Parts: sequence; C-alpha cells; structure tokens
Amino acid sequence: MPFITVRRTIWAAAAAVFAAVLLAAALPLIASTQIVRNRITQEMGAWSGYRVILGQAPEIRVWPNFHATLNDVTLAEWGTDGRSPVVRAERVEIDLSAIEALRGEVAFSRVRLFRPTLYVQRRTADLYLPPAPSGGRIARSVQLARAAVKKNPASPDPAAIASDPFGTIEFSDGRIVTSVDGKELELITGIAGSVSWPALNRAASLSATGIWRGENVALNLASDQPLVLFAGGNVPVSLGMKSAPLTISFTGTANVSEGAFVDGNVKFSSPSLRRMLEWSQADVAAKASIGSIAVSSKVSGNARRLKFDHAEITLDGNPGIGALDVSIDDGIPGISGTLAFDSIDLRSFLAAFTPFASLENVGAKAASQSGFIRHTNVDLRLSAVKATAGSVALANVAATAQVKPGLAVFDVSDASAFGGGLQAGVRIDHKPEGNHVELRFHATDVDGAQIAKAFGLTALFPQATGSASLMLKGIGRDWETVMDTGEGQISATFGAGKVPGIDFAGFLKRAKGAGFFPLSAVSKGTLAIDSLDLKATMSDGVAALDKAEVKSSGQIITFTGLVPFVDRGLALSGTIYPAPKPASASKDAPKAAGDTTQPAPATDTHPTAAFFVGGSWSAPYISPIYPSTIPE
Repeated sequence: MPFITVRRTIWAAAAAVFAAVLLAAALPLIASTQIVRNRITQEMGAWSGYRVILGQAPEIRVWPNFHATLNDVTLAEWGTDGRSPVVRAERVEIDLSAIEALRGEVAFSRVRLFRPTLYVQRRTADLYLPPAPSGGRIARSVQLARAAVKKNPASPDPAAIASDPFGTIEFSDGRIVTSVDGKELELITGIAGSVSWPALNRAASLSATGIWRGENVALNLASDQPLVLFAGGNVPVSLGMKSAPLTISFTGTANVSEGAFVDGNVKFSSPSLRRMLEWSQADVAAKASIGSIAVSSKVSGNARRLKFDHAEITLDGNPGIGALDVSIDDGIPGISGTLAFDSIDLRSFLAAFTPFASLENVGAKAASQSGFIRHTNVDLRLSAVKATAGSVALANVAATAQVKPGLAVFDVSDASAFGGGLQAGVRIDHKPEGNHVELRFHATDVDGAQIAKAFGLTALFPQATGSASLMLKGIGRDWETVMDTGEGQISATFGAGKVPGIDFAGFLKRAKGAGFFPLSAVSKGTLAIDSLDLKATMSDGVAALDKAEVKSSGQIITFTGLVPFVDRGLALSGTIYPAPKPASASKDAPKAAGDTTQPAPATDTHPTAAFFVGGSWSAPYISPIYPSTIPE
C-alpha cells in the first residue's frame, strides 16, 4: 500500500507539470492571435471613451506574468485622425489576466504609462481640462450613479452603482500641456504616481508628484466613493498637497457637481507668503517683505464662497483667531471677516491682505497688469492687544482694511502709542493719472521722548508731552512722489520739556555775530522749553510755516519760511525775542465781580537776534542777520 500511494503521488505531480507545460505552450499561441491584440485596444477604448491608436502591434509576454507592451499609443476624440490627441504615451505596459486571455478576452489588472502627455484646454482663467469623452464604461457608470444620486441624494442605492473591476494605473515622466497660439505650452512636467481603484464601487486614491511653475509638488487624493463623487453626490474625501511654497490638507465632505461645495477641516501653511503669492502668480504686493502664514480652520461653502469658522491664523509667528469669508463675485476675489491677535506686525498684515506695503503695486503699471487694487475686494476688521508698525509699538489696536476695485482704505480707529492715543488712516484711489492718496494722522498726549527713541531722533525733537496731526493729499506712483505733490495741514503742540542737540547760549552768541555756522557747531547742549507750537500748510510738497514758536526761559523763538519735501532743503527765517512781561494792573480800575481776565502783557518788538536757516534737513546752516539791522 505505501508503494501504491507513492506511485499515485508521482503520477499526480507529473500530470500537474504536464498541464503547466501545456498551458505555458498554449498561452503564447492564444494570446498572440489577432483577436486578442485587437481586444486590447478595444478594451482601452471601452474604458476611456476615446479612440485608441497604436503605432505598432502589441507585444505579448507570458513569463513571469501575462503581459502586453504597446508602443506609441494615442487616445483621441472619436471623429478625429489623432492629430489632436487627448493622451499620448511612448509606451504602455499592461498586466493581463491569463484566464481571461485563454477565452480570448482581455482584463487589465495594472497599466503602466511611460512618458505620457495629457493635452488640456483652457476652460476658465485657472481651469484646464481635457476634452470630455463621448462615451466609455466610466462615463456610462457615472451616468448611472448620477441617476441614483438624483433619486436619493442623501444615500444613493449601492446596487445602482457599477461594480466593474478597474485596477491600478501607474505613470512616470509625464506632462500636462496646452496650446497657446498654436504652440505647445507645458503646464506640469515630471509627473509620476499612480491611481489605485480596485472596483468602481470601492474606494480610490491618487498619489502623484510633478513640477508646477518650477516647484516640486506632491499630491494625495482619496475618496470612499469616487463614482458617486463624479456623479454629483456628497462624498467623504481627503486631500493633501505639499510643496516648498505651500502645504495644504483637507478632510471632510465634498461635492463636485454644478453646485459644488466642501464641508470639513482645512490646514495650510507657507514659510513665505510672498513666495507663495509669486508662485500662484497673484499680483499682490509682490515687492513687499511678507513672512510666514499658517491657517487651521473649519471650512464650508462652494466655489463662489467659502466660510472659515473658528480660524486659527498665525502670521509671521503671531497667533490669532477669527472668522473669514472668501468669495468670488463677477470674477473678483473677496476676503472679509474679523481677526483678533495677541500681537501682530501690521506691516506683515497689510502686505498679506492689502497693497499698502508697496504703493507701486497699485500704480498705473501694476494696474494695467491686473494689479491687486483693481481685482480684489477686502473688508477686514482687526484687533490686537499689541502691535508693531516698523519701530512703532502699539497697544489695544482697532483697525479696518478695505479694498475695492480702484480703492484701498486702511484705518487705525484707536490705538495706544508713545504714552498717548493714536489714530491714523490712508486712502488710495486709483485714477488714470495716478494714485490719489490721502494720509491722516492724529496723536494725543504722546511722549516726545518715546517718539524720538522709536525713530532714532537723537536731536532737535521735543522731549515733552504733546499732540500732533497731519492731513495730507497727494498724487503719485509711490510714497515719495505723493509727498512731493502733497497738500494739507500739519500741526503740533508740546508742553514743558526739552529739546536736545542745541546749546542755546552758544547759538545766541553766534547768531549775534557776523559769520554763518553749521547747527552742529552748537549741538552739545539741551534747550529747556516751556512750550512749542507749530502750524504749517503744505502745497506741492512744500510746507509753509503759518506758526512756529518756541518759548524758553524768558525767550520766544519764532520761525517763518518754507520746508520743501522735494529736495529736503530748508529756507527759514528765525527771530529770538525776549518774552513780554505782564502789564501792572491799574489800582484805580477795580475788576467787576466775576471778572477773571488778566491784563494784556506789554509787548517788546525788539528782537534779541535774527538769523536765516538754510542747508538741508540733515545738515542745517545758520546765517546771522547782522546786529546793525536789529533795533536796540
């Protein structure tokens, strides 16, 4: 019996080997028949819905797996000769089912595309798509799924969803191109990745890398029900994109029908907002220095409007919270909402959301090239416990930023700075002749010493408590030309304090002399002041002093003249008077009850010294008016 059992085992093994040999011998014969070769192209066309054109007959390989190689493959729209392809690949390798091949059928399990090119057409400003197929198994499956979604949008019948097996598509060294003026333009290059979709009613995923606008980009997309998604249903999806300028991820529910929407959680970050905007080819403050940005938020909405709730925003390392609406109205993007920060750099904020960081960005040249101010709507309300604007430290800031086509407005309605209160605003109207700019500034009860320290003013700035205001209008392509054409009013009032950088005794002595001298020659000293009052009118970039008076220890110093902003020069006349003494009250003229007025002071019109101030802002020169011209 043992001998019989061994013999039967040997015969069974021999039969199995013989069957395998016959199968291996039969497969090439069957698979190489013209009907199987034709079925490969037919099956590709049946799935894609495009006409499949092969440059050469398929090459069939049996070992180590059943495999077909297709060279010079073109997928084109039906009714064309293939000269306007949809997809073209140098080589396509297909893994086939050996069992199906024995029956003369073709079933793909894996398809590899080498150096494929996808040809797309521009549908909108930022959307490129290939021509839609006229039919095909996938297109018909989408139509069936669309009917199921229409019947029950919340829960389509799974039985109505096609369940055909699909497989895996891999691709390498691919391109996406379009045609501009008859010439081929590459949009994305170096594409490599795969689509994994076991069956049409199962989950699918896409993983790909490529080079877009000079940057390496990695994309991952997954959906539990891709066929329902294509049919316009609401389906859970996840999306991830990584690149050097931008990283973004989304998890939630999406719909890609005509009323497309998303509802889920989004995160995106960029180490340099400026680099991200340049990469996205957005004409937004391109010359501004903009730092990092990171956003984590719940997002909902459609292609026309997205709402970001409970948004956590970190701008240049400064965290904040708020709510934002991003919308598209007549092709113009808009951003509105409210943001609150513990601390914020206002320059980074303005550079991120508005064109104020670089006035040139809203000039005539930029506007003609679809500049920010002509193609964006912004309406943001900002609050911050602490803020900086260059070297200026602010607290308890409340501000608004508004941008409309042709108009930009930024207002700080309330802020604490330099020990007092601060309000400021800028308005830019783009006109054909240039930017019409209005500047507004008002400071109340501020500490001049703090201002001097913030701006590095070591001399000739009053270190006293005071108030100042500026109202200015100008036209120009940048801030300098706006100041050169500016018209408006300037005023400042300071109380008792000091003005460092001037030796008044030395100045007075030399001002009574006969030779001119630089102000720096009498800079080693400090002038104690009782008050300082300044009022000036600006016209065409030149400030004309209406009143400039300094009171100091029984002396009154007055100035008249012009201060041009164009060349930063000085053309002033100064006079030093002794302070008038109060007149003695008359003993024979008693005051009426309740009369608290003081007698008018006696005036002395004889100046102590007179001088001319010339030179420049940075290097003033004093030219005394000879003592002989001053009455004794």
